[in-house]
Amino acid sequence: MLLTAYLAFIVLVALCVGLELTARRLTPQQPTPSAVGTNPAFRRFQTLFLRGYLLALWADWLQGPYLYKLYRHYSFLESQIAILYVVGLASCVLFAPVAGWLPQVLGRRQTCLIFCLAYSACCLTKLSRDYFVLIVGRVLGGLSTSLLSTAFEAWYVHRHVDTHDFPKEWIPSTFTKAASWNHGLAVAAGLVANMLAEWLHLGPVAPFLLAVPCLGACGWVVLTDWGLEEKEGDLVGDINKTPLLGPSSSAPLARVSAWARFWRSCQEGLRCLLSDRRVMLLGGVQALFESVLYIFVFLWTPVLDPHGPPLGIVFSCLMAASMAGSLLYRLATSSRYRLQPGHLLCFSMLLAFFSFFMLTFSTSPGQPRPRESLLAFLLLELASGLYFPTVSFLQGRVIPEEKRAGTLAWFRLPLHLLACLGLLALHGEVSGTGGGESGSGTRHMFGGCAVMMLAALLAVVSLFTLGRNDVDLRLEGPKGEGEM
Repeated sequence: MLLTAYLAFIVLVALCVGLELTARRLTPQQPTPSAVGTNPAFRRFQTLFLRGYLLALWADWLQGPYLYKLYRHYSFLESQIAILYVVGLASCVLFAPVAGWLPQVLGRRQTCLIFCLAYSACCLTKLSRDYFVLIVGRVLGGLSTSLLSTAFEAWYVHRHVDTHDFPKEWIPSTFTKAASWNHGLAVAAGLVANMLAEWLHLGPVAPFLLAVPCLGACGWVVLTDWGLEEKEGDLVGDINKTPLLGPSSSAPLARVSAWARFWRSCQEGLRCLLSDRRVMLLGGVQALFESVLYIFVFLWTPVLDPHGPPLGIVFSCLMAASMAGSLLYRLATSSRYRLQPGHLLCFSMLLAFFSFFMLTFSTSPGQPRPRESLLAFLLLELASGLYFPTVSFLQGRVIPEEKRAGTLAWFRLPLHLLACLGLLALHGEVSGTGGGESGSGTRHMFGGCAVMMLAALLAVVSLFTLGRNDVDLRLEGPKGEGEM
């Protein structure tokens, strides 16, 4: 498995480089105003944002390869580790409303600082072998994950539109660049984590300790550079410096107003979800597919680790496979191939189903086949790389922009619920064996995930049967490029 992992990494990196070069040749630049590339003020602002945001993403990715391994290193059973993962998922659900509300009350930049402090505390809890302390760490991790997905974007969009008055059409260029860097950071994080944990023999806690100074650097950028940018850029009242309802308003009243706006957004999102069958089906696909990804995140380490592969290298392979899927999406939607989102979404569901079908055989108790399991995991990540840009395109077409935040919040509720139920079911099956580990429980879980992928495929077919002549569900324009 050691040789297999390194060989897979070399092949996947070469594949990504080849796909990137092909994509640049076949897909022209996005049709954005030429001023995006020539406006020095925008470029400075974009670089300033990416400097802090990419540090936050880097610290987040460093914690991916060795989380399960760390808990096993502390001699916890698989059932106990499953509970830790469930706590993390449940905290994501509970803190999702708070993550949308805090930037409006405390200020966007201050909320980014809270993220840095909370995530640093989460990493430091990994030094403890106490189960309760690790649970607290998972709660802090859920809060931090929720803030990472909301606070940084909220700060950027507010400064971009309300302070600098840059065109809204320029916003995607920043987040497209961030997404491109994000894939590379994920691959590099696996290599660095592997170097610390295995090559330097510092143990599975080392990547978490490295994340702390990275978060400290992110906090310093947010505190100093972003703070200076606010002082120089603000000529009118800013939510980061003035109360929401004006200087004479009380802080409690501002908090109530912010919470009322968030609650109205959720109500509008629920009405959008219930009134449009396309949105309902899309939400079902997202809940089914992304919930099995959470289960996969829990299970890939216990499936492969007993066979001795370098987990950091395996993590880099998985991230490279996901990058390859994103690059395949760019090629498939290019003017040369013109594949529609429906085709790509169906293909990603089929690929995910085939992956879990493979895993039900490669994880048979007493007859494990780790190489086939690794291949299945790579195919699943390839499917996820295709899935996310496709779903992002469809969400942008069928969900009105003003209702999107609230609607996506409702999407995430069944998503996390299904993932928690799956992990709890695995915990119950393992616990029922008298406290020992159960290979059959893992195999049954993969079988259940395969069934969920069939259900997701049926939902995709229903969605595009319903909107067979719906132009919102199709790529338009002479270039045939999908929107990210």
